[in-house]
Amino acid sequence: MSERKLLKSKELYDVYVDGDSMIRVYKKPEYKEKCLYAALTTSRVETTLVNCTIDMPKVREVKIEDGKWVLVRDYIPGKTMSELIKEQPEKAEMYMEKLVDIQLEYQAQSMPLLSKLKDKMARQIKGLTEIDEIKKYELLTRLDSMPKHTKLCNNNFSPDNVVINDDGGVVVLDWGSSRQGNASADVAKTYLLLSLHWEKLADVYLDIFCRKTQTSKIYVQKWLPIVAAAQLEKNFAEEKDLLMKWIDVVEYD
Repeated sequence: MSERKLLKSKELYDVYVDGDSMIRVYKKPEYKEKCLYAALTTSRVETTLVNCTIDMPKVREVKIEDGKWVLVRDYIPGKTMSELIKEQPEKAEMYMEKLVDIQLEYQAQSMPLLSKLKDKMARQIKGLTEIDEIKKYELLTRLDSMPKHTKLCNNNFSPDNVVINDDGGVVVLDWGSSRQGNASADVAKTYLLLSLHWEKLADVYLDIFCRKTQTSKIYVQKWLPIVAAAQLEKNFAEEKDLLMKWIDVVEYD
């Protein structure tokens, strides 16, 4: 019989591995809605990714343990793209090409049943205490003016969440935050995550995306203050300085 092992701990939940299962245990009973919403969102993405070469961990079960809500999904063994880049830094640009190709494949899917990414970002910005009401108004006005799309956006896509199997198969993890929205918002979020944790690769990634899609870099950059403000809501102290700098950026020319 396998033994449940703690993989990581976050503010809302702990994540365990037990055999071929990944188990997310929400820390408080009142997180019921968050557990059920994550399960629903992930399940809806499952129905769409069957049309792709990309795989994902499947939802197996939602249950209650000791009064706490639990989400059980497939555990995906293998190395993440982050681990592969650390092992083979000379191939980092190749992996950024792969990252963009994966992102373009899932973004090609329309997801009208998912909640809207713009609505989530608006809620996150409105709830901030680190910026004043004038800055919130500026950000919300910019957000409202951006084109409205229904593309699948992972909203947390980075090398940390991509597993590449020995046979070259790709599994994208962590779809609980996915929404329908504008692909460039999703790209701006990936650029932000790379800037926080893989600074040297962030511009490489953005250059590749814009080249492959013939998207103006300025268009993606217009999303940066918005996604930075939304990320600030997570209250990660080590990220605050960079996020505040991006929130205060002037309009790109």
